[in-house]
Amino acid sequence: MREILGRRRKFQLRRGGRSALLGAALQCATEWHWPVLPGVGLRSGGKAARGAQQQRPCGCPDPDCAVPGAHPFDPGLLAATTDARMVRWWWTNRPDAPVVLATGGKAPCAVSLPAVAGARALAELDRTGVAVGPVVATPTRWTLLVAPYSLPELGELLYAQDLVPSSLRFHGEGGYVVLPPSQTGAGKVRWERPPATRASAKRAGAPWLPDVATLVDALVEASAGAPGGGSRLAY
Repeated sequence: MREILGRRRKFQLRRGGRSALLGAALQCATEWHWPVLPGVGLRSGGKAARGAQQQRPCGCPDPDCAVPGAHPFDPGLLAATTDARMVRWWWTNRPDAPVVLATGGKAPCAVSLPAVAGARALAELDRTGVAVGPVVATPTRWTLLVAPYSLPELGELLYAQDLVPSSLRFHGEGGYVVLPPSQTGAGKVRWERPPATRASAKRAGAPWLPDVATLVDALVEASAGAPGGGSRLAY
């Protein structure tokens, strides 16, 4: 009887909308050729400290995890793949796992900044007619996906800036970004600007991505104008 209930529960989870995570992971891996893996996710249950906001703790062993649920753990980042069979196996066994994109290489890179600064930057980019690619949003941070860049290229761009706020983060080779429709300790991950294809995209069917050079000035300026001068790294 226990086995029958277990099967029924698993079937209900899939029909309850949680298969959207599997669908998102498969789209990234097989249609866009973006390497993904499941994030650590959040523990079920658990209590927050007295006086703190109620929040489910991270599934990793660190009780003070700065990015609860929003990072790789087991498997590690190097396991990221575009193999459909592996993706299906991961999310069939962990249907609630966040979708983590391994950035860099041939995959997209990204730049993230506090949510208030992100909204300000997008408004300025729209005003000046600069095209923006996919934008991932959480209640605390916005992340702009960009075309792959090298460390020397990024270094030259940042060297030309008078000041680069520490709240501005660059996700390149060896980095990662959590994608929608994941749930993390910071809240629901969503598309502020959904991916869109263009004829100029390097891969057929893959979302178009802007060069980081076209965005970095506006992102630096918006971050520097954030409360505290953008000196605080708000996850």
